[in-house]
Amino acid sequence: MVMNIADEKFERDLIDNRARSVAHLFIDRVAKSGQDEAYRFPQGGAWKSMTWAQTDTHARQIAAGLVALGVDAEDRVAIASSTRLEWVLADLGNMLAGAATTTVYPTSQLADVVHILTDSGSRVVFAEDTDQVEKLRSGREQIPDVVKVVVFDGEGDGEWVMTLDELRELGRTRLEETPDVIDDRVAGIKPQHLATLIYTSGTTGKAKGVRLSHDCWTYEASAVDSTGLLNAGDVQYLWLPLSHVFGKMLLCLPIQVGFPTVVDGRVDKIIDNLPETQPTWMGAAPRIFEKVYGKINTMMEADGGAKLKLYRWAVEVGTKVANERADGREPSGRLAIEYKLADKIILSKIRARFGGHVRYFISG
Repeated sequence: MVMNIADEKFERDLIDNRARSVAHLFIDRVAKSGQDEAYRFPQGGAWKSMTWAQTDTHARQIAAGLVALGVDAEDRVAIASSTRLEWVLADLGNMLAGAATTTVYPTSQLADVVHILTDSGSRVVFAEDTDQVEKLRSGREQIPDVVKVVVFDGEGDGEWVMTLDELRELGRTRLEETPDVIDDRVAGIKPQHLATLIYTSGTTGKAKGVRLSHDCWTYEASAVDSTGLLNAGDVQYLWLPLSHVFGKMLLCLPIQVGFPTVVDGRVDKIIDNLPETQPTWMGAAPRIFEKVYGKINTMMEADGGAKLKLYRWAVEVGTKVANERADGREPSGRLAIEYKLADKIILSKIRARFGGHVRYFISG
């Protein structure tokens, strides 16, 4: 739908009274929705859930572990991993410790990783697996500022590399000794403090770090929330690379609004996962939606006959409705009747098979 910005309705108070930082935003969400589902993730061939309160426990332990390692306010802590629950927890741990997340694509070559880590001055690196650890180990002499590597899937070496569980245990000990250590860190975070460094190649030369403050993220989250498009009853499907600015925004948004997020970065599993997880919306690049549409077409063509004819008719009706809405009009008359019929007999069945009650697909 094309809309004049002056006519757009939004809740200004949500923006004006936004949280001071991502850490404050998260603490507020835990207080409001502690026992509600926060994240859903694949584990052992099944889907597991984590509440906001459970997420808070994990994130605080990680944050306290980072403090124990000597990470100070606005120190950079890198994450080199694909999209998965541990990425989310590590980032939240960084936020609660008052640190800033440096994002590293797991596919980056050693030279690029070394540049990002040295340019950012990162002190700790969260690494997804042994492949990422070995990459870091091969460049260790070039990244002297990195005091510790924390691996999600793999073993520690008792010296430079430790596991995520070992970091959490370190954090538990620190919290027993100093229960207020994380609350004190959060109290010191200001809106203009650095929250994220995202590296982009830019136009020439080496990748350049884009400095993004806490206020950047809380503004984006509150601005989307102010439109009323999403609510606590929604379910997000998140697969986008969290090293990308759009992916990070999609991490902050559910903390602002309070809906659960399905986290699984395996691109080849998206189409299979949608009917299993029943999301109501998903942000993605256009190519993903093209793949979903292509699989639906293949499925319907295989069925053939009357079902295929009905499907093509429903798609034609849906296209007309989309064009009407793009021009700022809702369908009326015969088209409105046809759309209700098409939705009832065809489109609703497709949604049930390929994504439950999906209402929104957002293209980044």
